[in-house]
Amino acid sequence: MKTSNSDIAEERILALLRDGGNNAERGFRLLMGQYQERLYWQVRRLVSGHEDANDVLQNCFIKIWRSIHTFEGKSKLYTWLYRIATNEAITFLNKKKQLPTASLDEGESPLSNRLRADRHFDGDEAQAHLQEAIALLPEKQRLVFNLRYFDEMNYADMSEMLGTSEGALKASFHHAVKKIEGYVNGADLY
Repeated sequence: MKTSNSDIAEERILALLRDGGNNAERGFRLLMGQYQERLYWQVRRLVSGHEDANDVLQNCFIKIWRSIHTFEGKSKLYTWLYRIATNEAITFLNKKKQLPTASLDEGESPLSNRLRADRHFDGDEAQAHLQEAIALLPEKQRLVFNLRYFDEMNYADMSEMLGTSEGALKASFHHAVKKIEGYVNGADLY
């Protein structure tokens, strides 16, 4: 079996982290350099706003620093990091649930306004419309859609990360795609 550059990078990062002291700090800086942007976009797709994504990402890296010694290597480091980032984003969203949600019947939703006003969002009108549709999906469908569509994660890795069967994940993705297609084409999301 051929070893990829990402596998070598993971092994080097983990060796430095486990070595302790200054090497652990160096390993953590390498880990952040290697994964920060990818984790940011994973979180950003779930929480929508740049500032919220940065807050969640900061919490992720604190949790990673405190628990890296528990990583057993049964999965890829990146899968483990994704699970932490996803769980932190879900925790953040659950805390915000008491806030009012956008209605599909409203022409300009608060989410739509937030996306267009966000200086870090550089998408065009179609991209904003797609992001609105994704944000209005139920949490599990949104998560599965983001992992599959944007991150091109296979169902086996998703299953391991989310603790859900591949069949259930395929069904969630299928339903999410149908709802997004309907919303983008002007139909009610549900």
